Amino acid sequence: MENKRPTIIDFVEKYTARYADSTFLREKADGAWTETSFRQTRDEGRILAAGFMSIGLQKGEKVAMIAEGRNQWIFTELGILYAGAVNVPLSFKLESDHDLLFRINHSDSRFVVASQSQIEKVRRVIDRCPEVEKVIVMDRIPLKENEMYLDDIREAGIKYMAAHPDELEQRIASVKPDDYANISYTSGTTADPKGILLTHRNYTANVEQARSVIGVDEGSVMLIILPLDHCFAHVAGFYVMMSYGGSIATVPCGKSTVSLLKNIPVAIREVRPHVMLSVPTLSKNFKKNFEKGIRQSGAFAEKLYNIGLKQAMAYNREYYNAGKPVWKQWWRKPIISLVDKLVFSKIRANFGGRLQFFVGGGALLDIELQKYFNAIGMPIFQGYGLSEATPVICANSPGYARFGSSGRTVQPMDIKICDEEGNSLPAGETGEIVIRGENVMAGYWKNPEATAKTIVDGWLHTGDRGYLCKEDPRFLYVTGRFKSLLIASDGEKYSPEGYEDSLADGSPYIEASVLYNNQSPYTVVLVIPDKTALAEAVKKEGADPSTEEGRKAMLRLIQAEVDSYRPGGKHAGLFPEKWLPAAVIVGDTPFTEQNGMLNTTMKMVRGKVEKFYAARIEYAMTPEGRQLFNEKNLESIKIN
Repeated sequence: MENKRPTIIDFVEKYTARYADSTFLREKADGAWTETSFRQTRDEGRILAAGFMSIGLQKGEKVAMIAEGRNQWIFTELGILYAGAVNVPLSFKLESDHDLLFRINHSDSRFVVASQSQIEKVRRVIDRCPEVEKVIVMDRIPLKENEMYLDDIREAGIKYMAAHPDELEQRIASVKPDDYANISYTSGTTADPKGILLTHRNYTANVEQARSVIGVDEGSVMLIILPLDHCFAHVAGFYVMMSYGGSIATVPCGKSTVSLLKNIPVAIREVRPHVMLSVPTLSKNFKKNFEKGIRQSGAFAEKLYNIGLKQAMAYNREYYNAGKPVWKQWWRKPIISLVDKLVFSKIRANFGGRLQFFVGGGALLDIELQKYFNAIGMPIFQGYGLSEATPVICANSPGYARFGSSGRTVQPMDIKICDEEGNSLPAGETGEIVIRGENVMAGYWKNPEATAKTIVDGWLHTGDRGYLCKEDPRFLYVTGRFKSLLIASDGEKYSPEGYEDSLADGSPYIEASVLYNNQSPYTVVLVIPDKTALAEAVKKEGADPSTEEGRKAMLRLIQAEVDSYRPGGKHAGLFPEKWLPAAVIVGDTPFTEQNGMLNTTMKMVRGKVEKFYAARIEYAMTPEGRQLFNEKNLESIKIN
């Protein structure tokens, strides 16, 4: 009889046996794409498990790993899990010594595994990690003291299995569904990060749940661009693809992660994926690049593209109601097919021509962006989750989507929307999203206070606001974080993320935006401008962007985008008028991971942004600063 609560090991054994000779991993090595079968993946995991046991790794001990996405990452994690130990996957985007040091020491890691592109970070802090016995290096680079090659662990594993044939099997048999598989650290946007304890059963349960809302065909290829340390890449990436007999490809990195970004477009063209995992930042970049390409193709192509886009978006509506009512919509179809053939198919060709859909992580994805990708024939199906829920809570999928929502909630899982007193609210009313199911984490590592606050009687309090769809309560709409609520001078509260995403996604001139109102007389918006796009636009109007007149013209374009949400504008009525900004701050420092204004999952860290721009926010609350053409805005918009 099959285990009703399988461990990750049970899960991997089952599917690697079922699809043994099919390709599971695709990786580019020395300029050529290689393929690794399901069976080989499992075998490599077992060999490394024996290798870890040979250097003394005991059941339940922790191993930290910092590396870009690659086959070795997956083999190593399987090795750690098969040895009954716990993987502590660290983001390769961690730059500060403090962040790395905290995670290695707080997790009690006994070994650290690192790739060539990450090893220097580890070497900088290792003398302050008294518990770490060895650093294990994935690549053949010159070693320093207390370092060894992963290859040597592999060799040791082969010998160990021959000498002690039963020991690995006994260790594997000792792993139980409630044993920890990962300690997954939050990005720690406020205090020290919390270590989320995810068990073997958390993962296998969440894969079963994810399969209730999303499916792919056997043999489908997924390209994973996101870092593998996140549980989204684990569940929506390796394990879901493994269970459907699909394969996953990773983007080649090289010696440093800088080359990773450059390699993304090439990898997409070469792998020709059927599915991709995406985050809102990536989707926005893709769209900006498409539009740039269209502009460069000349006025006729641009006109065709705009006509096709307008008709396709009007026809497809919010996906579930596409083409309705038929008597009003039928005439759009021939126009859409023609533009699709002439223009959209060329955009899709850059993605290899086989892409069926993206799976979008990150809570909020602007509805216009979803409509846009659907119009060009590569829909992004938005999902929602959080690491504490391993992470998938709901997702849209082919045939079952409502744009603007985060999709159908997974099954089996209980969900309720609660008011501030903890009472359940009916569908259609907004409150805190609270869930219960086998995907709820075991707790926070060494932090019982935070665990007790977050999980109450088995219910996980997400800290996110949302509501269930009145017409179809399987669909969840996420409206924002409790923590990011704006508070007006009269005490009323508002969640700003929808507006911020809509402004940045919908405007060619605005890279990012932040609304601010902390019991202030009015709301202000901070925008990070796309100066290149603004300069091109004012040149077309005949102005010189380097003159004061040109700079004022650029500011007027930004103001027009902000005003498009006011009565009479093209986005009128999307957001409550009371919360629309009365003043614009043009920021001169973009949000990046390096300056801490973005976290490692590319989400804005509101507190850091507000702190960095505190003086500008204060100035925007003065009569002079409220004016669009104030000296600071004119200075910030200058083209360097």
